[in-house]
Amino acid sequence: MKTLILFYSTYGHVWKLAEAIAEGAREVAGNEVVVKRVPETLPQEILDKTGATGAQQAFAHVPVATPGELADYDAIIFGTPTRYGNLCGQMQAFMDSTGGLWATGALVGKVGGAFVSTATQHGGQEETLRAFHTELLHHGFVIVGLPYAWQGQMGHGEVTGGTPYGASTVAGGQGERQPSANELEGARFQGRHTAQIASKLAAK
Repeated sequence: MKTLILFYSTYGHVWKLAEAIAEGAREVAGNEVVVKRVPETLPQEILDKTGATGAQQAFAHVPVATPGELADYDAIIFGTPTRYGNLCGQMQAFMDSTGGLWATGALVGKVGGAFVSTATQHGGQEETLRAFHTELLHHGFVIVGLPYAWQGQMGHGEVTGGTPYGASTVAGGQGERQPSANELEGARFQGRHTAQIASKLAAK
């Protein structure tokens, strides 16, 4: 079985969640886990002005995926920062290029899910996850979220991401907040849970 963790990250928050999701997915026996990113679409000038160039060096070693290779995996978990309650442009551009896969039904029956980052606590995390789920449904994915079996989303003692639709983090208005221990644990749970579901389906 093969699982792909595919993400876009501007300042590294989504990448850190992706790494935690990969950790969880690797706990499932027989699961080959690959982490990749989607191509950057912003001009270098903008990346330099926003400080993203330096931040992205931390995960520049992560290989860039191509749309066609999605068919090679049994499970795919997608990560994106939120842009006004929707996918970021880089991830949307990648998804827009999967029309050939849609036309042939190449992704039907695969297991999929999503995870996100927002600047603020109520910055559209669930809306973005549900928007992503809609795209996955058009491709025929079996969607797996972050069930309440993970108790980390039940507490009220700290500001934290984590929704039943998928793992998430709150980055802060300037990107100053990094994923918390609780948020990373939620990501690991989602990775493990998604891989377990994919493994069961593959065994049938």
